[in-house]
Amino acid sequence: MKMAPPAQTGSLRSRLKHLAAAAVPRAVLVRRGPGTRKQVALTFDDGPHALTDAYLDVLDCFGARATFFVVGRACAEHGPALRRIVARGHEVAGHGFTHTAFTKLDAGALRDELDRTAALLPPVRTPLRLVRPPTGATSVRSLALCARAGYTTVLWSRDSDDCRTTSADEVAARLAPEALQAGDIVLLHESQAWTLEALPRVLEGLGRGGFQAVTVSELFEPGGAA
Repeated sequence: MKMAPPAQTGSLRSRLKHLAAAAVPRAVLVRRGPGTRKQVALTFDDGPHALTDAYLDVLDCFGARATFFVVGRACAEHGPALRRIVARGHEVAGHGFTHTAFTKLDAGALRDELDRTAALLPPVRTPLRLVRPPTGATSVRSLALCARAGYTTVLWSRDSDDCRTTSADEVAARLAPEALQAGDIVLLHESQAWTLEALPRVLEGLGRGGFQAVTVSELFEPGGAA
């Protein structure tokens, strides 16, 4: 039997992955918002970090809100930065305590990762209790365990690829307004100087394209963000 070229095979796998995700209830897994309003959610993984305040300053300049998926042990090290994220109007959610892939953990260890991180975060005031698995690795078992613990797993519909480049130009180009769709959840990382350098251009582009930068929870609010 003739095999599909690698690029086609990869494309097919990606389509199948998205089709499978679409069949999972929203309470269990989300990759993007409903897209009923021209909003996108910028999400930042792996903090808090020494650069956190600089990221917050840029977001403030553009009146943008974001969701920070934070690592528990980094929260313990950078507690004041975590509190400033919240005080400045952004959303925080867990990204594991040790940044170990959830797919590698047994049920008890995964629940421990969730609970230890949650203990460091402010109380959740939205209907969704969010978590992002480290590296985005999921399985039926890990999704079910997170859902049983009361969490919605959040992945993304647009990857900035900022963990595979050191070029601010490349990050900004991948997130140009013409590359985005309403409801996109955008993956970025918090500890990289080139991501920080690209952020003003990304936010300028969002404004030019008529997009509002909101938190993940705000994407799903019936009336939209204020």
